[in-house]
This record gives sequence, structure tokens and C-alpha cells, in this order.
Amino acid sequence: MEQVEAVFREERGRLLAALARRFGDLDLAEEVTSEAIEAALTRWPVDGVPPNPGGWLMTTARRKAVDRLRRDQVYAAKLAILQVEADRPTPQATGDELPDERLQLFFTCTHPALAAEDRGALTLRCLAGLTTPEVARAFLVPTATMAKRIVRAKKKIREARIPFRVPGPDELPERLPGVLQVIYSVFTEGYAASSGPYLQRLDLAEEAIRLARILHRLLPGEREVTGLLALMLLIHARRDARTGPGGEIVLLEDQDRGRWDHEMVAEGRDLVVTALTGGPPGPYAVQAAINAVHDEAAEFGSTDWPQIVQLYDVLLGLDPSPVIALNRAAAIALRDGPEAGLALLAELAADPRLQDYHPFALARADLLQRLGRLPEAITAYEQALALAGSEPERNLVRRRLTGLQK
Repeated sequence: MEQVEAVFREERGRLLAALARRFGDLDLAEEVTSEAIEAALTRWPVDGVPPNPGGWLMTTARRKAVDRLRRDQVYAAKLAILQVEADRPTPQATGDELPDERLQLFFTCTHPALAAEDRGALTLRCLAGLTTPEVARAFLVPTATMAKRIVRAKKKIREARIPFRVPGPDELPERLPGVLQVIYSVFTEGYAASSGPYLQRLDLAEEAIRLARILHRLLPGEREVTGLLALMLLIHARRDARTGPGGEIVLLEDQDRGRWDHEMVAEGRDLVVTALTGGPPGPYAVQAAINAVHDEAAEFGSTDWPQIVQLYDVLLGLDPSPVIALNRAAAIALRDGPEAGLALLAELAADPRLQDYHPFALARADLLQRLGRLPEAITAYEQALALAGSEPERNLVRRRLTGLQK
């Protein structure tokens, strides 16, 4: 049964992508994909898993699509062509079967005409193969709400005639960052949940990595795709060391590095080299390089902070966001001391985008504590507590406050 489930998980996105492109209807593609999987659940336990399971599913789904369209007179003119398609044998599947169709679906699901909140949901639904209730849990919304979002997104694709195609060379540099941003947003929610009882949601992080691997296979020459995959692997490699027995946060400086996934670290570092080779680096490649430096250190005290600060200088030039500036300030505090870091935070404090940002309040509180300015540190920790989203984040701040108030 596990083998069958693995086949369905791997093939669903490929089927959906190919059928959506072929028939121009995402709803139809999703329906016949589900019906083909249901047919397999009935047939395969009796007949055995076919030698080419992907081909079996594709042939079954195409025939079901033609049966649906035969009942719709609007598509009558297409039936002769579609019948040929349905009866055509599907070639033996390979690891990268239907790459163009899957790539097209990535760009369709993340099209800028769709609402930002719908892009991640549709990507998880169509390309990761999550059910609507699973996507709803991923975004912490009711299933009915998520169902409406997905319906809305499909309706927009249909009504706006968003094409199932890969952007041309002139459009790709503009469109690809949107695809990467959706994948990284899913990963970020898995790495550090915005709310709820747990710090990490490993299922989301792993789905994002799986999507990035698919995209990397389809666009091997795009160095920012490589950089994003490297970044996520280098971060996810620390997953087992990031929480204690009770789910409490274990900060990087306190982590048992023996619990890191060193095979994943090695893979991520190799990808960083590729992402940094052949031209100026992009933001994801530089972030991956920063995390590679962290992961190279045998212990926190041996971290190469001067190199990390230099990389943050490069990153800030590529992405002058306040969050990058905050992370750079934290690195400078570890290179030059807490006073230097606190001075930079004072400059950033006027940015309205950081006013309600929990990591900013927490970083300021930590630096004040290191400087021995305890009353100010307590006030800053109280602000951080009010802004914390997840229970592990709140518990971390509470532990700090308790230690200062004794």
C-alpha cells in the first residue's frame, strides 16, 4: 500500500499538469485525475501495480476526460482529436516525465493575476497533491474557507484566460521570483509556524523542499532555483536540534550539532557552490551561502561572523528590506559586540514595517540583556511577548523574563 501511495503522490502533479494543458480546464483535469486514482485503487489490488503506473493513470484519466467532454456539446468539435489522444498509448514513464507540463502548472498556479493568498494554496493543491482539508490545515483556516479560495483561483484562471504555458525568455526573469516566493513562503511557515502550539510544521517544510526539487529538475540552469533549494536544505538540516523534549525552542547557539542532518548539509553546500558559480549571485543563493557558513562551524563560537557580515552586505544590496537589515545587525553584534548591534537597531526602529515584528523586539531585548541594561531588557521582552505568534515563541520569551525577574 505504501508503494501505491508513493506512486499516487509522485504522479498526481504530473497528471494534473499534463491534463490541464491538454484540455485547458483545471477543474476537469483535477476531477479526472482523482477518478483515475480511484480506479487504480480498485484495479491494482486485484491485477497488481502495472509496470508503467504513470502511463496507466494517464491513459485512464484521458479517457475519462473524453467521456466527460462527449457529454458536453460545446466540445463536440474537439472530440475527434481528443479521442485519438485518449486511445494513444502512453510511453514508459521516466523520472522527469512531462517536465514542460509541470513547469507550466507552476507558473499558472503562481500567476500574478491571482490573489497572493491563493497562489500558495493552489500550488499545494495542484502540484504537491494535498487535499483541500490538508491545505486548509497548512494555512490554519477552515476547510470551507480554503475550498472557496481554491474555487476562486480556478475561476480566475478560467475567466482571465491565464495560459498554461512557461513564460518566454523575456518574461521568465520577471515571473520566476514569484514562483520561488510562493515555495519559500510555504517553507517559512513550516520552519517557524506563525501561530499554534508547535515551532515547526515539518510536513509543510518538506512539501516546499519537494516542490523545489521538482522545479530544480525542470530548470537546472536557473541558479536562483538552485539557491532556494540549497537554502531550504541547509535550514531544514537543523530541524531535529531546534526543539527540546517538550517542544521548547533551542536557539542556534545552544543546538547539539551532532543532531543536524549532515547528509542534507553536504547536499546544500554542493548546491550553494553551483548557485554562486557563473555570474552575480541572487538573493536566495546569498542566503544559502550565509547558512552554509553557519553549518560549517563545528560549534557556535567558531562561526565566521566577518564572512557572514560580508554576505549580509551583499544581500542587503540585492534586497534592501528591513528584515535583512535586522539580520545583518544581529550578525554585526556577534562580530563587534552588542553595543554595535544595538546602535543599528536604533536606526531601524523608525521603520514602520518593524514596529510589530516579533524578531526585532526579541533581538533588541537580547542585546539590552547582554549589555546589562536589565530594566530596558525586561520592557523589550514584554513587547516581544505581546508580538509572539506561536506558543514556543511565547515560552522562550517567558523563560527569558523569568530569568531576569528573579
